Amino acid sequence: MDRKSPIFSNHGCRLNAYETEAMKELATASGVENAVIVNTCAVTAEAVRKARQDIRKLRRDNPTATLIVTGCAAQTEPDTFANMAEVDVVLGNTEKMNRATWAGMAPDLIGKTEPVQVDDIMSVTETAGHLIDGFGTRSRAYVQVQNGCDHRCTFCIIPFGRGNSRSVPAGVVVDQIKRLVDTGYNEVVLTGVDLTSWGADLPGAPKLGDLVMRILKLVPDLPRLRISSIDSIEVDENLLAAIATEPRLMPHLHLSLQHGDDMILKRMKRRHLRDDAIRFTQEASKLRPDMTFGADIIAGFPTETDAMFANSLALVRDCNLTWLHVFPYSPRPGTPASRMPPVHGKLIKSRAAQLRAAGQAQVTAHLKAQIGKTHDILMENPRMGRTEQFTEVTFASDQPESQIVRARITGFADQTLTA
Repeated sequence: MDRKSPIFSNHGCRLNAYETEAMKELATASGVENAVIVNTCAVTAEAVRKARQDIRKLRRDNPTATLIVTGCAAQTEPDTFANMAEVDVVLGNTEKMNRATWAGMAPDLIGKTEPVQVDDIMSVTETAGHLIDGFGTRSRAYVQVQNGCDHRCTFCIIPFGRGNSRSVPAGVVVDQIKRLVDTGYNEVVLTGVDLTSWGADLPGAPKLGDLVMRILKLVPDLPRLRISSIDSIEVDENLLAAIATEPRLMPHLHLSLQHGDDMILKRMKRRHLRDDAIRFTQEASKLRPDMTFGADIIAGFPTETDAMFANSLALVRDCNLTWLHVFPYSPRPGTPASRMPPVHGKLIKSRAAQLRAAGQAQVTAHLKAQIGKTHDILMENPRMGRTEQFTEVTFASDQPESQIVRARITGFADQTLTA
């Protein structure tokens, strides 16, 4: 690779990864050279610490490059990065998706641009026009349909990094997916910060289920559609109908649950209770018996007692959760939760380990249940693909990359099936 080509370092969520790919296109089109771009995450104080650490390393490795910091942490605390000697430019989340911003980073303009370009994210009312032709493998494309969040969970800083919820109109989404299918993609994943809030700001306030149904109807050649993390309490009737009747909608849902105790959920300012989560997973499983669930769960939230944690641990079994993202709680300055009575660090670590062990037991049970079954597997490379439930599968011989192959499961090792 040309040494002057921009270097990108991505931190955090899938949406950040999506936007990093969009920035690559914007930077390339603008002729940006000899630059390092760090797309930060603000979800925890630890995420910010890791970003700062990465910035220092990247500066040591690229002493003459223009070092640009952007992303959620840059949006929520721009001075933190502007005051780092290693950093040349700080961009907000709106600015990073603006073509004019990158035009200002062209070699002949470096040094003349404003070092801090971070506007009020809450004033943004539309999504940036940066839909791209997918990223990752040539088999699966990610399409951002929503950004921002209108909710104010007590542990979360992300609304202040992403702004209020904004939706991409359905027609724009459908047209983008048609283009992706025409270029050979066999699977599309809908992404967003708060995906189930899609449509609330659009005329007529359509729901996510309406978008899913419209995509499946108007793009009949799309083999597989996935939806990323959702808030189960906001699932609408059309989305349930799609789960029940549309085989092209993949049977895997990642749920933003966060905890299994009602008091902690109230202190988190979540919009659901424990029974709501159980009721949804049971209903979805009845509608689609092959459905699998992932979930985000926080261990050691402030005031969490042993009994409260036991409720969270039991939720793994009660909701039949397979793929867990366990987050040991760490206080995020500026959030209400950071002012609540904390749980001891060693106890947080122990509880997170228990949750991960429970999750691993669920994964093992899921893998065992697949042996002897036949799956349609989307190949990400010649030897690895994923089932409809997003379970990784390996093959002993080459398969056609980016294609869907039908194969019988013969065994498993660690968290991977063999076929």
